[in-house]
Amino acid sequence: MPQSSSTKKHVQEPPDVTGPNPKSQRTKMVKSSDDSDKKFVQNTGKKLKELEVGVPIVYGNIAFWLGKKASEFQSHKWTVYVRGATNEDLSVVVKRVVFQLHSSFNNPTRVVDGPPFELSECGWGEFEIVITLHFHTDVCDKPLHLYHHLKLYPEDESGPLSTKKPVVVESYDEIVLAEPSEAFFARVQNHPAVSVPRLPPGLNLPPPEDVDRRKRSDSKDHPLSQWFTNFSEADELLKLTAARQQVQGHIARLRRQLSLIEGQHQQLKPADDL
Repeated sequence: MPQSSSTKKHVQEPPDVTGPNPKSQRTKMVKSSDDSDKKFVQNTGKKLKELEVGVPIVYGNIAFWLGKKASEFQSHKWTVYVRGATNEDLSVVVKRVVFQLHSSFNNPTRVVDGPPFELSECGWGEFEIVITLHFHTDVCDKPLHLYHHLKLYPEDESGPLSTKKPVVVESYDEIVLAEPSEAFFARVQNHPAVSVPRLPPGLNLPPPEDVDRRKRSDSKDHPLSQWFTNFSEADELLKLTAARQQVQGHIARLRRQLSLIEGQHQQLKPADDL
């Protein structure tokens, strides 16, 4: 019978993500440049230079207190997962997900080979879970390691625990795939889980495949979806932040140019007075 962490909750380190405001970040993945890269190009087509494909993801956990059914070593039922930002099917990019649990669990390394990429267990303690994403061969040859601190108890411990309202802790991340292959780009052009840029003028790719709407909507019907955080505007916030940084860069360059012009004007002013 699997148990949770061997460390009790009240002596746990604080989790990486706490409170109502989730963490947001961008993770850039770059494919290795080695001898296998030539084989990769042969199988998937040439790389699209200076292009990036974004894959918004959310990872975290939902934990339900078991109430009267709770025991010393099984006080909560919890689910840890990786999902699309608005619950899209990530299998178009992600091949498998490995969840590394605490060593006190039977078979602590759990492999999930298809969506939904999640794992459910029962336990009583909080601990860090390593979540490793493995991508399809035409996406990226490097795995991505995510770290999530399983949280079972609410921040406000003064009130009674509820069996109806779970504890939800999630983080937002945007995986940025640099220099995608032609095959991958063509495959995901119409997929809702992927954000693709416009192609440069004159570059033609095969028509995008028709995405099976039934398959891509499976995760939207997830029984826990009512508790998921709405991250639909998170990627827009990232884009606005990047645009603001670009504008600030333009302003800084204009100020330097204006300062240079003013300096030249000051040097010419005595000659004009003669």
